[in-house]
Amino acid sequence: MKIKLDRTLCDGFGICAKHAPQHFPLDDWGYASLTGGPAIAPADEDAVHRALLDCPVHAITVLPESNRANGTPTAGDTSPDPPPVWPALE
Repeated sequence: MKIKLDRTLCDGFGICAKHAPQHFPLDDWGYASLTGGPAIAPADEDAVHRALLDCPVHAITVLPESNRANGTPTAGDTSPDPPPVWPALE
């Protein structure tokens, strides 16, 4: 699971820090930060998911996973498709 924290949306409720303090420490003004990067270890996914669900302003989102090694996007992959290839004009 990969997540993103949009600090511009955060209103400092601190609910995320209550559920997953190791991932969402609060700064001096009470706003959340994301530590450890976007990748969440499987053992921490439940706590982070609870923080995501309880965020009143939806500042935490799950990033789509994709399997780009073989070029096959997974469900929910919102990355742009390659441009279309147009047939040559004669």
